Amino acid sequence: MRAPPLSLKARALRLLSTREHSRLEMTRKLSRHAEEGDDVPALLDWLEKNKWLSQERFSESLVHRRSARYGNARILAELQSHGIQGEAVQELKAGLVEDEVARCCEVWRRKYGGKIAEDAEGRSKQMRFLIQRGFSQKAVRAAMKGYDPEEEFGSF
Repeated sequence: MRAPPLSLKARALRLLSTREHSRLEMTRKLSRHAEEGDDVPALLDWLEKNKWLSQERFSESLVHRRSARYGNARILAELQSHGIQGEAVQELKAGLVEDEVARCCEVWRRKYGGKIAEDAEGRSKQMRFLIQRGFSQKAVRAAMKGYDPEEEFGSF
């Protein structure tokens, strides 16, 4: 026997129980299942009012998941593709800028074992990898010079 189809509200709660979603993402996912008479924007407003859907939590979650692997440019582009704009993006950007060099160095160390390539072709390959991950030129140069953020402050 087949289970009855889920209501939009049940689908929304099921989606939100797995991870945070942006309003734009929820709109796209729920619109596929909406029938005539279903009001997706009203449902999303209700979810936001009851604090089950939050752009701030979604933004923080995405930054947390992506920051160990990607640079600022890529993270900010993904936030904007999810409809996060304006002041919220600027606040997140300020937080990301502080540790971009350290994150870039860590990604480079994990990928290449902390060994700078001997030849120009190998160095450019390493640089392209980091740039494609969304790291700034400044962060890439620091990583390629073997910058270690922990040495700057000494070990405790």
